[in-house]
Amino acid sequence: MRWDVVGLVLGWTIRLVALPLLIVSLYSAFEESITFAISTYLLPLLICALLGQLLISFSNGYATSSRVRDREAFASVALGWIPVVLVGALPFWLGGMFYGPFEYVNGEASFNQILQGGLYSWFESMSGFTTTGATVIDPISSPICQDVIYGSTLEKDCIGSQTKSLILWRSLTQWFGGMGVIMLGLLILSRALGGGMAFARAELTGPTVSSLSTTLEGTARKLWLIYIVLTIFECIALYQFTEMNGFDSINYSLTTLPSGGFGTSDLGIMAFDDSMIESIIMVFMLLTCINFSLLYFALAGRWKEVSSDQELRTYLLILVVAWIAMTFNLTRATDYDLMESIRHSLFQSIAISSTGYSSADFSQWPVFSQFVLLLLMIIGASAGSTGGGLKVLRIRIAFELAKREVIRIIQPRKVVTIRFNNTVVEEDRIWIILGMISSWMVLVTASMLTISFLEPNLTLTDVLSVSISLLGNTGPALGSFGPVDAANAWANLSPFSMFASTILMWLGRLELLTVLVLLHPRTWSSD
Repeated sequence: MRWDVVGLVLGWTIRLVALPLLIVSLYSAFEESITFAISTYLLPLLICALLGQLLISFSNGYATSSRVRDREAFASVALGWIPVVLVGALPFWLGGMFYGPFEYVNGEASFNQILQGGLYSWFESMSGFTTTGATVIDPISSPICQDVIYGSTLEKDCIGSQTKSLILWRSLTQWFGGMGVIMLGLLILSRALGGGMAFARAELTGPTVSSLSTTLEGTARKLWLIYIVLTIFECIALYQFTEMNGFDSINYSLTTLPSGGFGTSDLGIMAFDDSMIESIIMVFMLLTCINFSLLYFALAGRWKEVSSDQELRTYLLILVVAWIAMTFNLTRATDYDLMESIRHSLFQSIAISSTGYSSADFSQWPVFSQFVLLLLMIIGASAGSTGGGLKVLRIRIAFELAKREVIRIIQPRKVVTIRFNNTVVEEDRIWIILGMISSWMVLVTASMLTISFLEPNLTLTDVLSVSISLLGNTGPALGSFGPVDAANAWANLSPFSMFASTILMWLGRLELLTVLVLLHPRTWSSD
């Protein structure tokens, strides 16, 4: 293991987190108070600057320009998320979103509450950077929520009552996590490190990395440019064509493009109940579920490559079938009229493999529609997108492999190759995909057994959907973890279950194999 490479990647990754922190701290100083900005954001900024520089200085004495092996790349990417999440959790802890050291000093919280607040902050940060979108902001966990009452009931808009700079920081964790903080660092490191595509394979979702340029730096620039431009367009559209205010428009744009799902109120998109807002967000959610390489080809006028892509056509077919099936089911089994059924089923078909936003409480839908949503959570979006799940490409190739084996049984002498987009899929890549799917199934099973043992009060629906949601980075699940009661359900988990959930988010964001590489002893050998 070349620790100089690992240190260099970790150092630059930690330093890059200082950029969004600085933006939010300046916003807080102008809009809230300088005192709050210093107490909440100064310590994380100092950690980013000092620790990042220390790791970079440690690595500068080595020949980092020599070719990087896959194990250094995968280890760097997998380990890089840990300090990022830790730094990202500090503003939540120090700023009072959860019980932190200032409440302890003032005598408003016990030492156990402070420790629990640290765990809540870690969960929120991991959910943000992995773009899962699950939240623990609830009166159980947040001291701010306990004094906020709105309307004529005792319901509390816990998220809406939080400090605005913390809401903005929460959204930025998803935006930077969506494309990948480490992928942003590759713009800086691509010239200094050989073997840069190994880093891209470890960081980007999907079994392949499409080269949009002759260099990794060029590819990363194009991907980030598309990401930034789409974010700006969505923000403008929401602000100009709907009644959404500027703050909400910015936050929902920051959490839509990474397929994140964090909102600015407890009800999220449901709070607006606006078909125009849902329509705009649907368009951008759909774009996030498409391979970003295809978005670049579309902008470049290469429409033939876009229209002939088998994964895109399969994904759109799955969406249409799910939409029609749920529309029929909702019209027949609920009080929705036809237009409401069309509206909500279309929105949830796209959202469940993307942001996890909700236009309605789908945990109350008929069992058939919930089962369709569960299948969409498993399948996920396209490879090379910011969406979650197993990815359509893997499911499609696994189906082709099963079909090939059936043909071999019937015609043993026939040579059958698996093709995708008119290209033969190599056997080693097929085995990687099978390894990914089998690892996913094993982890889902293990997580179901673990959660059901630790949380005996949960139902089978809760345990199954939560396990799939965490590994697919979807966010909302079914049952008590549905879109309305999810925060309370997550906050009520035992500390061990909550921490285990964050590990599953981490595994899901890095698509399992990147993290599992760390478990092999050979990864850490010095040869």
